[in-house]
Amino acid sequence: MRIAVIGAGGVGGYFGGRLAVAGNEVQFLARGRHLAAMRANGLRIESDFGAVHLAQPDATDDPSQLHTADVVLVTVKLWDLEQTGRDIAPSVGANTVVIPFQNGVEAVDLLAESIPRERIAGGVAYIAVTIREPGAIATTGKMAKLRFGPMMESQRPVLEAFNMACKAAGVDADITLDIRRTLWEKFVFLNALSGVTAVSRRAVGVVRTDPDLRATMEASMFETLRLAHANGVALPAGFVAAQMEFLDTLSDGMRSSMQNDLVAGNRLEAPWLCGAVARMYGARGSVAPVNRTLFAALKPYIDGKVE
Repeated sequence: MRIAVIGAGGVGGYFGGRLAVAGNEVQFLARGRHLAAMRANGLRIESDFGAVHLAQPDATDDPSQLHTADVVLVTVKLWDLEQTGRDIAPSVGANTVVIPFQNGVEAVDLLAESIPRERIAGGVAYIAVTIREPGAIATTGKMAKLRFGPMMESQRPVLEAFNMACKAAGVDADITLDIRRTLWEKFVFLNALSGVTAVSRRAVGVVRTDPDLRATMEASMFETLRLAHANGVALPAGFVAAQMEFLDTLSDGMRSSMQNDLVAGNRLEAPWLCGAVARMYGARGSVAPVNRTLFAALKPYIDGKVE
């Protein structure tokens, strides 16, 4: 398949690299030192699923050089999404399917400001991954999978072909026909995990064993769960309890991407995570006290290091 990966960082670099090594025609949109290293030394992936070296990735920092692809994987940070939609719109063809893999539940709406909705599917990535150094990506843990699904029935043939390409590349992928539910399922858990680990500056092992941090995470999930129900997504009874059990299976040292960004002094996705929960509650004339407090604690760091 012809695949474009918009954002060759941890998520895009990992999955795009594996798809390219398997023989798909993958083009990366990257930038800065990471792009320079990819051009000079290729793209390296270190993972429990096996090391990969893509010696000569097709990579550019110029959106006008993008080819029209069958599938476009959008893996940039949330704050770049609106501009990214404008940048890639000219390369979205009549049969292209664009799959955003951002955290949160607002990615499709943000891209739809520049790209026709009939071209945008939904996607969820489950992976803990970092850029270890420019040109080198490393995963932590044994979770690396993609779930995606159509927002419109016309997208299914392309998504089915992409699913087959993923499986041939050894990527854990599957199609879900209720992608809105899948997005909210991840949002409930990821929002709580990112907020609590970032505010506490502690890894999963501490969060789940400290009774106050554990209770805060559980309360955050209940707030987001109620918001899902208000948006017509009926997550089952016991969902939060199951997520707390899942928390107990993660590695002690696992950290959220927002926690890593905070420690590194990078921009934060908090406005689209705990901030989004607080904002959505406010739009309904209500308050989400836990998520509002988490967002308030992170707000001074949203644009990066302040010292």
